[in-house]
Amino acid sequence: MQNARTRVPQAAAHVVRDSLSSPGRMYRLPILRHPSARPAAGNDPAWLFDLDNTLHDTSHAIFKRIDTSMALAVQRMLDVDEDTAHALRQKYWRRYGATMIGLVRHHGVDPRKFLALSHDFDIAPLVRSESAMAHKLQQLRGRKILLTNAPLDYACAVLDHMNCLHLFDSLWGIEEMRLFGQFRPKPSRSMLRHILVREGLKADRTILVEDTLENLTAARAVGLRTAYIYHPGTPFSRRNNGRPAFVDVRVRKFGQLLREQQRLR
Repeated sequence: MQNARTRVPQAAAHVVRDSLSSPGRMYRLPILRHPSARPAAGNDPAWLFDLDNTLHDTSHAIFKRIDTSMALAVQRMLDVDEDTAHALRQKYWRRYGATMIGLVRHHGVDPRKFLALSHDFDIAPLVRSESAMAHKLQQLRGRKILLTNAPLDYACAVLDHMNCLHLFDSLWGIEEMRLFGQFRPKPSRSMLRHILVREGLKADRTILVEDTLENLTAARAVGLRTAYIYHPGTPFSRRNNGRPAFVDVRVRKFGQLLREQQRLR
């Protein structure tokens, strides 16, 4: 089996059914083209965007809702009590970077069922983002690719709510991050290299925009440029005010990338 982000012919669109907001709603994703059919224009870079706490503020409400839903999903799928579910969730998250991976490896859980169950809530009242995010994304020159450890249907629902879904050339959710049959989400360096190959990108012309320093460290090791979205007080941000050596640009708001993008070119 090919371990890559699923692609479809140029003339077709991939359709994902959303189970997170309106029942039966369909999201038509951007056409996922073969890399050779979508070269970067001139010297424009390619942008790999994280989702949570990068394109929108999950610390406002969504993180808490996901934590609750994920614990309930562990309870239901393993038939365990609440304390055991929380303990397993934390254990697997620390060991593998994603609760789902531990459930798959140690309990044979169906990953797609778990992801659907753990993100089965209405995102609309919970999403908070900077104003005019679609306009700001459009101002960044170059291809735009989503790279998130969240499930794809959740990512589509969030981006659609923000009116940004149509701006992305390709979408990678955690379901697609597999190598040799094993899940390899961020910060896997081998997965980052794999994505570069599949998308036809050059590392030194590709920028990872992230709020998580561990992922930015991996990106720099692979040769990518890095942009750090710094949110004081969130789980994945340092408390000091410095810019780590592996970070090219550090900003507090996404809109500030518009002023800094020349430094990343």
